[in-house]
Amino acid sequence: MKEACGVFAIYAPGEDVAHKTFDGIFALQHRGQESAGMAVADGEMITVVKDTGLVASVFDDRTLHGLSGSLAIGHTRYSTAGSMDWTSAQPVYRTVGSIGFALAHNGNLTNTEGLAERVGSLPGIGLTDSDMLAELIARSFQGSEQSDRALRDALQTALPLIEGAFSLTLLDADHVYGVRDPHGFRPLCLGRFGSEEHPTGWALASESPALDVIGATFVREVEPGELVTIGKDGVSSERYVDEGVIAPHLCIFEFVYFARPDSTLRGREVHGARRRMGELLAAQAPVEADMVMGVPDSGVPAAEGFALASGTVYGQGLVKNRYIGRTFINPDQDARDKNVRRKLNPLRENIKGKRLVVVDDSIVRGTTTRALVRMLRDAGAKEVHLRISSPPFQWPCFYGIDTPTRTELLAANNTLEEITAYLGCDTLAYISLENLVSAIGFTDGFCDACLTGNYPTNVLLEMPKMRPATVDEPADLQPALPGV
Repeated sequence: MKEACGVFAIYAPGEDVAHKTFDGIFALQHRGQESAGMAVADGEMITVVKDTGLVASVFDDRTLHGLSGSLAIGHTRYSTAGSMDWTSAQPVYRTVGSIGFALAHNGNLTNTEGLAERVGSLPGIGLTDSDMLAELIARSFQGSEQSDRALRDALQTALPLIEGAFSLTLLDADHVYGVRDPHGFRPLCLGRFGSEEHPTGWALASESPALDVIGATFVREVEPGELVTIGKDGVSSERYVDEGVIAPHLCIFEFVYFARPDSTLRGREVHGARRRMGELLAAQAPVEADMVMGVPDSGVPAAEGFALASGTVYGQGLVKNRYIGRTFINPDQDARDKNVRRKLNPLRENIKGKRLVVVDDSIVRGTTTRALVRMLRDAGAKEVHLRISSPPFQWPCFYGIDTPTRTELLAANNTLEEITAYLGCDTLAYISLENLVSAIGFTDGFCDACLTGNYPTNVLLEMPKMRPATVDEPADLQPALPGV
């Protein structure tokens, strides 16, 4: 299961926008580690620099000093569609007549076949979702290529045709734009430089810490179905779909796993929500133990909450290698398994002979968790009690997370007892959906399709991701054996 992409934009005349964009996408590195890029405009020319790798490996000071302008967009990528090479890196650039524009995308489209017909491409052949978006927008220019509103008008034409999840940042020579789909599946927020009375610039980012790091003040979240335009006249906002089409469904896993703990979503700091998840989980599924520990990093706040509510000592049981990326969003299973060993190492003196409560954010395939339980037992843990701060993950995502098929989702095909035996833990408990929602603090406006199967848009049940395990494709679970 992979999180897909972080997006950023800045309009700040007189500022070093290239370095600020670097800082912004560096703060969004957790959202994608395959490639990074930025597009910088100086009023006449748009320069795009992008490559595979982490932000710090794609850009150095020499490259950044060569990028001059007053506006820019940036991107960090993890693939949900398309390949994992340089050609799939973003931003995507297109020209229409004398107008050039660049686009950065976080999300996943669900009507690619229909869009492919519109842009004259075979679905699944050669175009990522972001390429398809750029082509659709380019074909939506309607003879107004010389107008200052050309890209804005093209967006108003193209955006209502798109289905699925998309948070976008775009730029032309003089403006940056922010777009959020009518469901608001993926986050996007607006920040300001200067005072409210005298703003000196603006920024857009997937998450609020990217605004903090560049010295911008968080203003608000971009609303579902909103198109924000930023230029010399300031910020303007408009809807690109009818009000009746707008139905907020922020991905609930942004709170559980994807977002940084210091991010603010819907007015709530993510760290506090995760800590509350642990508190409610302790009340829901108590267990006698000697120590509570979290799986770094996103399991730690929930573990702190569990320890606080249960009165059990909190301790560190695992050391994380900070130079390894998130195993959850690693490209393939072999790499993911190797990275568990590379990324985490047990503190044997803290673990040996103890009954452990191990709090993690989720279980998807279960292979990573199984390896982790074995590691803790090998380090001398007497008991391992798993507590998961999200409900069972049973359905694939089509809105920007590259999840496995239902065949590969552990909880979609097995009972709690079977999963417990496979993982090799003593007990296993997931937080209830009711408690998860309570911890976040809002009762509606979320997408929980991966937990419930209730998709907010039309999803074809015959799509490969939706197939459950069958007799020919069993979920091949073998109980974990002690010492194996």
